[in-house]
Amino acid sequence: MNFASPLFLFAFLPLVLIAYHLLRPMQAKNALLIAAGLVFYAFGDLRHLPLLLASCALHYAVGLALMRARRRRGLLLAACVTVDLAVLAIYKWRGALPLGISFYTFQAISYVVDVYRAPQSGTRSFRQALQYLTFFPQLTAGPLMRFSEVQPLLDARRVTWDSAFDGCCRFVCGLAKKVLLAAAAAKLVDAVYAQESLDALCAWTGAVCYCLQLYFDFSGYSDMAVGLGLLFGIKLPENFRYPYCADSITDFWRRWHISLSRWFRDYLYIPLGGNRKGPLRTMANKLLVFLATGLWHGTGWTFVLWGLWHGLLSCLETALHLPQKLKTRWYGHVYALLAVIFGFAVFRAADIAQAGALLGAMLTGFSPDTACRAALLAALSRRTALLCVLSLALCLPLGPWLRKKIEPLRVWNALRGCLILLVFVLCLLALASGSFQPFIYASF
Repeated sequence: MNFASPLFLFAFLPLVLIAYHLLRPMQAKNALLIAAGLVFYAFGDLRHLPLLLASCALHYAVGLALMRARRRRGLLLAACVTVDLAVLAIYKWRGALPLGISFYTFQAISYVVDVYRAPQSGTRSFRQALQYLTFFPQLTAGPLMRFSEVQPLLDARRVTWDSAFDGCCRFVCGLAKKVLLAAAAAKLVDAVYAQESLDALCAWTGAVCYCLQLYFDFSGYSDMAVGLGLLFGIKLPENFRYPYCADSITDFWRRWHISLSRWFRDYLYIPLGGNRKGPLRTMANKLLVFLATGLWHGTGWTFVLWGLWHGLLSCLETALHLPQKLKTRWYGHVYALLAVIFGFAVFRAADIAQAGALLGAMLTGFSPDTACRAALLAALSRRTALLCVLSLALCLPLGPWLRKKIEPLRVWNALRGCLILLVFVLCLLALASGSFQPFIYASF
């Protein structure tokens, strides 16, 4: 079950929402959310539900021990994190990942590390720990959130008509990103990456469209999660801020998968020394963080190279103070966008050979390849082309600008409601066509 499935849209979500708002005691609402999270996970991966519950129990117990212990707290934390990383590594090397394991493991690690740093930030309630780690809107693909951010809302939260309406709008916008925009780009991406030989036009089309697919797929999931959170009175952190408008790789990672970037900063980069021990140590720390980011996505060499590519560029920017020099410069935006496109071209490739062939075609494949262009044209319908052009436009912050202009008008809410309803109908029509693809980050 996923957010875009009929089972979720027309059975699970309505039933949970109705039951949630009919229940009056907060204890009953909390119990319902925990049960909903476990049922949601079971529909997606019943076989590994015990692993999720074991992770919840382990981190609650370690957190409780860290709150009580006076000695050997560091050893206890190290043992817990070692177990987490070992389990994660075993499954990643096997290649068959339990649903959401990368996300809920990192969120659980953040909990025990925060309790180690500040014992008062933990909880003695297993129910609170379970509710934090199994909240279904962000259970399987984030955004990652800290316990301290959500704890005040675990026992006291309120849903207003305005917040519920905002949540519905945010959810539908995320659904449209996934089933309309990401799906259109995916058709061209799949057509290009299935070819044995490429020319420059096809290679660039595939690389650019994959950037669109990945962004609208994952930001769409994040928007849906944020919208669902609002329906239950919980504000989840934002995960994207127009990343393709970045003017450097450093700026890109302040805008892309923000909750994961923050996790690596707070729980790896800063503990390694951050930028406090000189430029060489700073660059070494960044390289290690980006290598870990690549491995978090997968153990294949393409993920490793993608992480190292971003790490090397980040180190270069640090050495040359490029983020300050490139800020708001047009050539900074061009450099960052090209760097991201080349990186994601490798990220998407099945192996090093395909990555090399794609990059080679992007840089030197000026002679037309008839077979590749025929496959691309076969996948390029008028609807697909229109949605891809719309995707390119929506990578720019046009929405906030337009909303700022229209929001003061009295008809804004009515207009937004009608527009959201129309978009939802279009999404349902797209889902009815049977062209839905799983969320990309569900495999990480």
